[in-house]
Amino acid sequence: MASAIARLEQYTIKRPQEVLLVSATVEGEEDEIVIFKGFSSSLMRPTAFDPDVSVLPDDATIEKIDRLQSPYVPENPQYIEQGLTWETMQPYLESVGV
Repeated sequence: MASAIARLEQYTIKRPQEVLLVSATVEGEEDEIVIFKGFSSSLMRPTAFDPDVSVLPDDATIEKIDRLQSPYVPENPQYIEQGLTWETMQPYLESVGV
């Protein structure tokens, strides 16, 4: 999943008006990751200070991806699209060349 997160980070660099909210399963537990302008951070687990350390381990599974309007306000999220799978996110990644 490290390469998947890296691709999603690249997407948000090219689409700074969007925030991605990724729901994933890590070692049988749910996690949520927010990705904005090339940076990712877990909302439920500690995130490493080193940006070269992926927020998701390789054995994690992405369950769904939500596209939101920037800025992300947890109390009032502005969804562009919800419930994308890794497969349905591919055309968006390809449209920006990542």
